[in-house]
Parts: sequence; structure tokens; C-alpha cells
Amino acid sequence: MAQQMSLDVNGNATRVTVDDPETPLLYVLRDDLGLHGPRFGCGLGQCGSCTVHIDGQAVRSCITPVSGLKPGAKIVTLEGLGGPDKLHPVQAAFIEEQAAQCGYCINGMIMQSAALLNETPKPDEAAIRQTLAQNLCRCGTHLRIVRAVQRAAGTL
Repeated sequence: MAQQMSLDVNGNATRVTVDDPETPLLYVLRDDLGLHGPRFGCGLGQCGSCTVHIDGQAVRSCITPVSGLKPGAKIVTLEGLGGPDKLHPVQAAFIEEQAAQCGYCINGMIMQSAALLNETPKPDEAAIRQTLAQNLCRCGTHLRIVRAVQRAAGTL
């Protein structure tokens, strides 16, 4: 049976209708709300392409059922992190370091990095690498990605 849900996405209150309460948040964000920052990658929570922030924590949206969201949870996608007029420091650093190549991992890398910097504003290289270790990058821009996070943290 279809169910109405209220969500706070990128600072905007919105209502969506879901047929199944176990529908992954990723599907709601992409299909119902038209947000394309979080991407479908593996569908198993292993690659990180679908990463969003829920109440400031990096979460894999492909394995997060909408029914599992707490009332009032604040969801932030890549689009809500920053935009063309005002980039988030991590987004700007990724551009400056040319850290994106194919784009498969970039959403997850940026969202995971932003969550890290919110928690640890000046992480060392080992902490950055450890945090990003669970995000898959197929084209091998790891060195540029690490430099981008260091640049955003002001430690480059």
C-alpha cells in the first residue's frame, strides 16, 4: 500500500509517496526528487557512489530504506552540499586538483570527505586514506583525491 512520507532534503521539506517502505533512499532521491548527485553503483553499500549525509553522517543511501529514517532526519545530497554559485570547500578542492576522471566515485568521495572534515577539520593523510578506503575508484585518481581533501582541510 502506498505511503506518504515527509523528508527534509537539502533544507527543503518535501513529501513523497512510496509503494514499499523498504524502498532504498537512493531511489526516492533520484527517481522521485530528481537528484542525481548520489549514484547507483553496486546496490550493496560497498562502493560509496550513493553516499549522502543523514544528520551529518555519511550514509550509503542504496541500503538505507526510507522507513529506517528517523522523523525529522536531515538529508543532504551533493546538490545540497554546495552549488555552482557557492561550492563547498571539498567540491572546490576537487575541481582545483582535477580529482574527478570518470565520475563513478566522485559523489561518494566528496560526501565522505566532507563528513570527515566536519568531524576532523585537519586530518592527516593516513586518516584521509582510511576514511576513503571503502569508496571504490575505478580510474585511479586516488592521489588527486587525497590532495583535494588535504587542500580543503588547509593542510596541503
